[in-house]
Amino acid sequence: MRIRVAREVIEKLIDDLDGSDATETVTFGLEGATYEIDLNKKNAAALRKALEPYVTAARKSSSPGGRRQAAPAVASREVQRDYDIVQLREWAGSNGVAVPARGRIPQAVVDEYKAAGGR
Repeated sequence: MRIRVAREVIEKLIDDLDGSDATETVTFGLEGATYEIDLNKKNAAALRKALEPYVTAARKSSSPGGRRQAAPAVASREVQRDYDIVQLREWAGSNGVAVPARGRIPQAVVDEYKAAGGR
């Protein structure tokens, strides 16, 4: 004899604010993080109304995750330098002066390099 088992799964949304029956899941983002909240019709409308002035004044982000990408600052800094960073790093390595492998070089190291005749 074969026994058939049936299963019915019912998903019920509960409003995350007040515990009532929710009608939708609202997704929004802030500071690079994405959030979801289950809300009833009234609370969803209140959230949209509260965010409306900010959304209206904001610009849409085209970067992944909603986080705005910074402009490439390295290119603009290279133009403003009055020394060759590659030569500075080589000079530092051969003179035992510690410099980070990447990123900003401390001004004291730049001054020392220039004082040694670096350009």
